[in-house]
Amino acid sequence: MKSLKKIVMAITLLLSVVVANAQIKNAKTETVKIFGNCGMCETTIEKAGNLKKVAKVDWNATTGMATITYDTKQTNQDEILKRIALAGYDSEKFLAPDDVYNNLHGCCQYDREAKVAVKTEIKSDPSDSEKAKQMATMENHSVHANQSETQKIEQVTQNQLKPVFDNYFLLKDALVKTDGKTASMQSKKLLSAMNEIKMETLKMDVHMIWMKVFKDLTADAKNISETQDIKKQRELFKSLSKNTYELIKVSKFTEPVYYQYCPMQDANWLSKENTVKNPYYGSQMLSCGKTVETIKQ
Repeated sequence: MKSLKKIVMAITLLLSVVVANAQIKNAKTETVKIFGNCGMCETTIEKAGNLKKVAKVDWNATTGMATITYDTKQTNQDEILKRIALAGYDSEKFLAPDDVYNNLHGCCQYDREAKVAVKTEIKSDPSDSEKAKQMATMENHSVHANQSETQKIEQVTQNQLKPVFDNYFLLKDALVKTDGKTASMQSKKLLSAMNEIKMETLKMDVHMIWMKVFKDLTADAKNISETQDIKKQRELFKSLSKNTYELIKVSKFTEPVYYQYCPMQDANWLSKENTVKNPYYGSQMLSCGKTVETIKQ
């Protein structure tokens, strides 16, 4: 089975090289080491190295090896590797600027081994002066580009986690109403929302908390969904709320969230409104408790 996979990978690589050679004149193909970790790295490395009809980069996240095909009359290996370095990725020949490397997503910050610092000015073929101008300004734009990427990652994180938090609040409302059937249904939706999360796209701090709480969150949501016994649901909701609190603290929810406390149960819960509506007692002691923290973006 492993041999078959290797054969398929080899054929795929060969086909990509053939296609690249067909599109690029005066083509030369070389294999080089470029440091990185994941699929996000692959996208950035290839985008930085590729130039339409001039250079094509195929990087393998598993091996860290890149196949570079380029037009020898318009560019060279060093120029391509410098362009990739200016996007944040070291090769065995060039070291990325520290500020650009530091702005990479946390999971993309590979162990650094390269020693030669890349220069910001890259010489190009005199016949391709426009490309030289673009490369001369690349470093100035790199920080802004990474800031923009950070904002995009934050937005993706918020969009992914919003269904989780929304279903948590609906579950809480069902417990306030002492409605075990609805609580079970909302917990199923909460579990589904959690299973849709793509961890690799989360911000690093959120990613770390998600890894920490995911197992207990899903276990509690599953157990609540499998019963309509309001007493059992409320007991499980204590742990669910504790872990949801950790997650919402780092994820920058789009509106204020109130962390509230029930002294009778010595337990907390989260609410989108400051008015206390106790999910552990419902109408029996609806206003029992207090807001102990307001979580803002």
